[in-house]
Amino acid sequence: MSRLFRGATIVWVVLRHGLDELVLTSFQKPWLRMLARVVSVGRNLDAPRGRRLREALERLGPIFVKFGQVLSTRRDLLPPDIANELALLQDRVPPFDPNVAVATIERAFRRPIGEIFVSFDREPVASASIAQVHFAVVRDRYGVEREVAVKVLRPGMLPVIDNDLGLMRAMAGWVESLSADGKRLKPRQVVAEFDNYLHDELDLIREAANAAQLRRNMEGLGLVRIPEILWDFCHPEVLVMERMNGVPISQIERLRSAGVDIRQLARDGVTIFFTQVFRDGFFHADMHPGNIQVSLEPGSFGRYISLDFGIVGSLTEFDKEYLAQNFTAFFRRDYKRVAELHVESGWVPADTRINELESAIRAVCEPYFDRPLKEISLGMVLMRLFQTSRRFQVEIQPQLVLLQKTLLNIEGLGRQLDPDLDLWSTAKPFLEKWMLDQMGPQRFWREVKAEAPHFAKMMPELPRLLHDYLRHKPHDHRREMQELLAEQRRTNRLLQGLIYGGLGFVLGLLALQLLIRWRIY
Repeated sequence: MSRLFRGATIVWVVLRHGLDELVLTSFQKPWLRMLARVVSVGRNLDAPRGRRLREALERLGPIFVKFGQVLSTRRDLLPPDIANELALLQDRVPPFDPNVAVATIERAFRRPIGEIFVSFDREPVASASIAQVHFAVVRDRYGVEREVAVKVLRPGMLPVIDNDLGLMRAMAGWVESLSADGKRLKPRQVVAEFDNYLHDELDLIREAANAAQLRRNMEGLGLVRIPEILWDFCHPEVLVMERMNGVPISQIERLRSAGVDIRQLARDGVTIFFTQVFRDGFFHADMHPGNIQVSLEPGSFGRYISLDFGIVGSLTEFDKEYLAQNFTAFFRRDYKRVAELHVESGWVPADTRINELESAIRAVCEPYFDRPLKEISLGMVLMRLFQTSRRFQVEIQPQLVLLQKTLLNIEGLGRQLDPDLDLWSTAKPFLEKWMLDQMGPQRFWREVKAEAPHFAKMMPELPRLLHDYLRHKPHDHRREMQELLAEQRRTNRLLQGLIYGGLGFVLGLLALQLLIRWRIY
C-alpha cells in the first residue's frame, strides 16, 4: 500500500512539473498523451524543462536528488540543457534529530557517547541526503586528544532506498517498453548504475577506505590535504576522521584577501586531477565546490582540502594508456589515430569505417583549434565526442563517464578561479611526460626492477633446467613425433577406406542405373 501511494505521488509530481513532455513525445501510445493532458489541466510550464526536472527531483526527496546528481554525469545520454541543470543539484536536506545521531553512534560502538568522545557537538555542521556531520574531540589509542569530524548515516535509509529503487526500476521498464527512445536512453542501465553508487555510499567503511587510499597517493605531491581516518572509531554507519579547517573554495574574495594565489590554485587543481588519473588511476569523482576547501593554516597555506569520498573512479592500465594516447593524438590533431584507437580498444564495432569515424571526430574537434587556447574547453569537446559516439555505437564505459564528469567539474572550478586558465597548456606537458614514462626506457627499467626478485630466484636454476631440457626433451619430442606420425598414418588409411568405399558405392549406383535402363529399353 505504501509503495502504491509513493508511486501515485511520483506520478503526480511528474505531471504537475510537466516532465511528461520530456518523454511522452517519443511514446508510441496515443492514449498516454491524452491521459497526461487530462490530468495536467491548469499547470504552469513557463520555466525551462531542465529547471522543472530539477525542482521535481528536489520535491520528491533526497533519494531522487541523489539520482539527479548521478544522472547529471551521463552527458552521453542527456541533452546539454538538462545535464547542466541537474549539475546544479545540491543535497538540500534538513538535518535529522541529533538524538538519533547519538543513538546511532552508541548502537554502533555499544558504549555511551561520553565514553567514546571527550566532547561531541550535537548541532550538525553539514547535512546531506545520505549522512550528516558533527564535530567532536576524541582521545586516540596513544592518549592524545584530537579534533575530529563524525559522519553519521541517516537512519532508516536502506528500506527507503530499496523502495524507491524498486519504483525507479519499474518506471525505467515502462519507459523502455513504451518509448521509441527507450532503448537508446538505457533507463534500466542508468538505474542499475545509480543503485551501485547509492549502496556504496551507504557503507561508510568503503568511504573511509577510499579516503585512506587517496591520502597515501597524494602524500608526496604537497598540493592537497586529505583527512586521516581514525580506524578505531569507524563503523559502516559512523565515520570518524581528522577535522579539517579551511575556507570553501567558492569564497574566492575571502581567499584572495587572505593572500592565496588564486591563479596558482587553479593550476594546482588541474595538476591534482591529472596526477590522480594518469599516475594513480584512482581519482576523487565528486569534486564539486561543496567538497573542496582551501587551507589557511601556516603549515599548509594555499593547499586544497578534499572531503566526501563516497564516489571515486578507478582506471586500469589499459584505460590510462588509451586515454593518454587519445589526448596526445588530439593535441597533435591526428584524428585518424583517435579513430584507430577507438577501434583497437573494441569500444566501436570492428567493421567501423575508419575514415567515417575520423571525419566525425574532425568535425567535432577542428573548430576549437581556430580559437585562442584559453577559450577551448576540453570538457565540452569530450561531451560533444560522447554525443557523436552514439552514431558509431560506441560502448560507453562507466569509469570514463565519471572521468568526464570530474573533468568538467575541475575545468569549471578552475576557470571560476582564473577565467584565463588554459587547461590544455597545463595538461599537455603532463600527458606527454606520462607517455614518455610509459613508452620510454624509464618504464623498461621499472619493469626490470619489478621482476628482479623473480629473476634472482630463477637464475641459479637455469643451468640445471637447461641441462634437463637438452638431455630429455629431444627424446621426448621424438617419441611424441613418432606417435603423431603413427596416428596420422592410421587416419590416412581410414580416409582412404572411406574414399574408396564412397567411390565404389557411386560406381555401383551408376552400374545399377545402366542395367535398369538397358532392361527397359
